[in-house]
Formats: sequence, C-alpha cells, structure tokens
Amino acid sequence: MNRKLGPLLVFPGLLMGCAQLPTDLALTTPTKASWQKELAQLQVEPIVGTLTLNEAIARGLKYNLDRRAKQLEMEIASGQYESALQEMLPRARTQIDRNNRSQELLRRNSNGTPSNATTDRNNTIQDVGVSWSLLEFGVGYYNSKQARERVHIANERRRKLIHTLIQDVRSAYWRAACAQAMREDLKNTIAKAEKALEDSRAIETERVRAPTESLTFQKQLLESLRTLELIDQDLAPAQVELATLINAPSGQTLTLDTQWPDLNKSFNIPIEVLENMALERNADLREVQHQGRIARDETRKVLARMFPNLTFGVSAKYDTDSYLVHNQWEQASLQLSFNLMNLFTGPAQMRLAEAGVALADQRRMVMQMAVLTQVHLGRLNLQNTQKQNKRAEQIWAVDSRLANLAAAREQALMRGSLETVNAQASALLSQFRRYQSVAQVQVAESRLRAVMGMEFDDANVDRMALKDIIEKVAQSPSLTDNPTLKLSHAAR
Repeated sequence: MNRKLGPLLVFPGLLMGCAQLPTDLALTTPTKASWQKELAQLQVEPIVGTLTLNEAIARGLKYNLDRRAKQLEMEIASGQYESALQEMLPRARTQIDRNNRSQELLRRNSNGTPSNATTDRNNTIQDVGVSWSLLEFGVGYYNSKQARERVHIANERRRKLIHTLIQDVRSAYWRAACAQAMREDLKNTIAKAEKALEDSRAIETERVRAPTESLTFQKQLLESLRTLELIDQDLAPAQVELATLINAPSGQTLTLDTQWPDLNKSFNIPIEVLENMALERNADLREVQHQGRIARDETRKVLARMFPNLTFGVSAKYDTDSYLVHNQWEQASLQLSFNLMNLFTGPAQMRLAEAGVALADQRRMVMQMAVLTQVHLGRLNLQNTQKQNKRAEQIWAVDSRLANLAAAREQALMRGSLETVNAQASALLSQFRRYQSVAQVQVAESRLRAVMGMEFDDANVDRMALKDIIEKVAQSPSLTDNPTLKLSHAAR
C-alpha cells in the first residue's frame, strides 16, 4: 500500500517546487532589464555642455538603436549573399561504410556450383570524392543574384531609415528647444492665471461685482489656462523623445542650443532637376526595381530547373576486404537525369513566375508616379512652410510687444491682470507656433530630400569619432544652397 502511495506523495513536492519558480524569475528580471539597458548605451559618449542640432543628428546616426538594427540586417543580407555564392561550388564528401554479414558472400557459377569467389564477412569501405551538378550550379547562380539584390534592398531600407531618423531628430530637437525657451514663462504665466482665477472667485463670493462680470472674467482666464496647459502637455515629452532618438542616458537633462536657423533662403531649383534626381536616387523606387530583378531571376531559375541535370563525380575508394585483388581504386562517374514531373508542373511554375514579373513591373510604374507626385507636393510644402515661418515670426513679434505693453499697464495700475494674462498667453502661443514653423520647415526639407534620395552618407559612421560625424553633418548640403550643386548631384 505504501508503494502505491509513494508516487502520489512525490507530486505535491514537485508542484511546490514549481510554485517557487515565478519568484526567482521576478528577482532576476530587473537585473536582466538593467543589463540590457546598459548594453544599449554601451560606448555612448556622454553629452557635455550645450547640445547643438548637428550634434543631435550625429548622435542619432551613430547611436540610434533602429539604425544599428538596419545595419545588422544589411550585414545578414551580405552573409546570405556569400552563402549563396558557396552553393555553386562542387560538393566534396568523405564517407566510411562498415559492413557486417552473418554469412559469407558466395556466388554460384553458371552450372549451379558454388564459386570460389568470396568476401570477408566484416569489411570497411572508405570513400573520398568530389561531385558537381550542372543544375545545382545554375540554380545557385540565380540564387546568388537574388541574394545580391536583397543586399541592395536592405541598403535602400537603411537609407530610408536615415531620412526618417534625421527628420524625427530635427522635429524633436525644436520641440525640446521650444520647451526649454518657454519653460519659465509658461510656468509663471500659468501661476499668475491661477492666482487671478482665485481672486476672481473670492470677489464673486463677496459680491463686489456683478455675477455676470465675474463669470465672464473667469471664463476668459480658464480659456487662457487651457491654451497654456495644452502647450505644456505638447512640449513635456519632447526631451524624452529626443533622448530616445539619440540614445542619450535616460533622465539626463539636455541643454539645447536655441540659435535661430536661417530659413529665409530662396528655393529656386527647377522642378525638372528634382524629378530626374528623384527617379534616379529615390530609395523606394530603387527597392521596387530590385524586387523586379528578383522576380525576373525567379523566372530564369524555374526555367533552369526544367532542363536535364548533368552530374560529374570523381572519388578515391579503399576496401578492407582481404579477398579483393585490388582493394584501392579511383572512380569517375557521369550521370544524366531528368525529372519527368517537370513536364506537368513546369508550365504552371512558369506562369506563376511571369505573373510575379508583371506584378513587379506594375509596382514600379505605380511607384514612379507616386515619387513624381511626392516631388511636386514636397516642393510645394517646403515653399508653404517657409511662408508660414515668416508669418509666424511677424505674429510673434507683435504679440510680444502687446504682452510687454500689457505688463507695463498692469504695473502702472491702469488695467487688471486679465489683459496681461491673455496677452502673455497669446505671446506664448505665438512663440510655440514660431518654433513649430521652424520644425515644419526642416521636416519639409527632410521629406523632399528623402524623395530625391539626398540622404546623409553614413559610411563608416560606426568607426568614426563623434566630432568627425558632427563636422560631416555640418558640411552636408542643403536644398536651399547653390542650385548648381543640385545639378551636379542629379548628374551622378
């Protein structure tokens, strides 16, 4: 009876042991998370002093985790290309066969009597040879061409990531710069508006003024407070987003250089130059073209599989059978084979491959029209954002003067605090829109550069020093520079 109960008593112990596993895992999870965090920021230079826009872009290019992932994807694609090249090499083999028989191998003569020829019941055959298949070579050749195109596709996706990364860094930088410039004024204006709201409620309780006048005053203050709080909420995560993009240490306060960029340069590049450059260098269009080449190579690969296979082989063999006169010999073989099922499946495979080619061509034409449309829209958007930036500058200048005049009148006891709060809220909103317009101009330029394929050359960025990358970013041409430079880019 005890023997039967023994296994049943073991199960509760096992269950109690398994119940302790989540506790141990919970203890090790924070350690693993902290280790991964330290690994992500490994070899990241600390930020010292003021962070400029060029340095932020350089840090994003060097330390951004998404860019590192795309770089690894490209390296993997290159490794697959090298592996595909190796498939075309002859196959070298070595083989050892050990044979054990229960009876000796005896053969009969034509008259039915046993022959004297026999073999050992235990023997070993050693074989070293090289074989080469013509069909495998042809298929491997097209596989290597397709793998090479996939390397180019990975490179185009890396280019697109660089465009997006620089665009996001510029947008986050100016939002963070706006938060830095407006932080104190925004905080003081919100505190002043809340103090004025409390005073208005106290006056309403004491019935010093008419209820309608007090409520109207409070409504205007609440509208101003809502505007200020919306600005604060929009700017609050800007530094966190910027720190994530450049892989800066979390929790570090970034001090940004808010030097105002020159955005009043003219943009007079002919649309024909932009179109030609986009059709030649656009990353999306190039990716579609590489996909079309892969589809065409797939058609040739299907066609190659329909041919007979010719296999050559050369080997050296050795047999330990003591009854053999020649137990060591060289052997050459030539084999011709054909898969009869190709007669039935080949036409369907060819139709499928040709449909893939037609689809790739259609995608290429659609992408060409989309790229040309993006060029026109990007050029128009850049011009419009430049105009909006000039208008935002003018509105901010007027609102700033109005806020200063309202503050002066309040100090002279000529007006109440409501006019000052409203004027300061309007000035802060204009300043916020002014910074937004700067970000929109640079984002519009980045988008147009992405459509035209004018990406930053990040070759050897991982091996370059950060200061060298900053200099390289500062020297990169802008769309609003000399138009002859764009002509030279388009000519390449």
